Amino acid sequence: MAIQSVGVIGAGQMGNGIAHVFALAGFDVLINDINQDALDKAVSLIDRNLERQVSRDKISARIKSDAMAHIKTTLKLSELGQCDLVIEAATERETVKQAIFEDLVPHLKPETILTSNTSSISITRLASRTDRPEKFMGFHFMNPVPVMQLVELIRGIATDEPTYTALHEVVEKLGKTSATAEDFPAFIVNRILMPMINEAVYTLYEGVGSVSSIDSAMKLGTNHPMGPLELADFIGLDTCLAIMNVLHDGLADTKYRPCPLLTKYVEAGWLGRKTGRGFYDYRGETPVPTR
Repeated sequence: MAIQSVGVIGAGQMGNGIAHVFALAGFDVLINDINQDALDKAVSLIDRNLERQVSRDKISARIKSDAMAHIKTTLKLSELGQCDLVIEAATERETVKQAIFEDLVPHLKPETILTSNTSSISITRLASRTDRPEKFMGFHFMNPVPVMQLVELIRGIATDEPTYTALHEVVEKLGKTSATAEDFPAFIVNRILMPMINEAVYTLYEGVGSVSSIDSAMKLGTNHPMGPLELADFIGLDTCLAIMNVLHDGLADTKYRPCPLLTKYVEAGWLGRKTGRGFYDYRGETPVPTR
């Protein structure tokens, strides 16, 4: 089927980035959230990010104007029912996602493709709670969405070939590259990335190195653009912990046991950049290690 209209559920960091790239590629985008303030902030942020692209001669002012004209918002989840494709980008909690799908499904067109931007949760299990497991897929964008080139495509056990083909074509229209992953906990990127971050936290926890030493070692010793603890703060320590728990629970292997220090930071509410403190303190002019 030809996909032209796209519904995005969640106006947070991932949702507004997804809306940005779809609008820029000429799709009609309808963003949904339970909070009007979140919707207003998302549209404002997309506008600023597009303006940054204009200032860097990445796009023209006309293209920016056209992209913004493709974006609309709504507080009513039911209004996404007429979209050709729906992308759920809510918080990384399975109960929240299931509740959203339960409310949305009665309003969907029969041909609508339903997807989740989940970074770790079973696509097969999420799909089984809907009326269209054959038209359900994992559609995992990387953060920040406008910058990162990869999209993970994850088929559930029931996903049919036309659905996969349609989403593969969508990724190409966005100018991005897809990687196809099987439906196992955390898929490809986070299956490899999160244990590395968790091991960096263990390295800190055991006193092998300080925050700055660990990040400098990985940036200069392995040519990573960001150190693992800096990256964890960028992702959100609550998200890192949630993915490690999915890996630990889903694969029953002790090598995926979340580091107690990661759990402690999350319990303290030190979740990284979004709360002002994580492995670094962001409340001053420059980030300062907290350990």
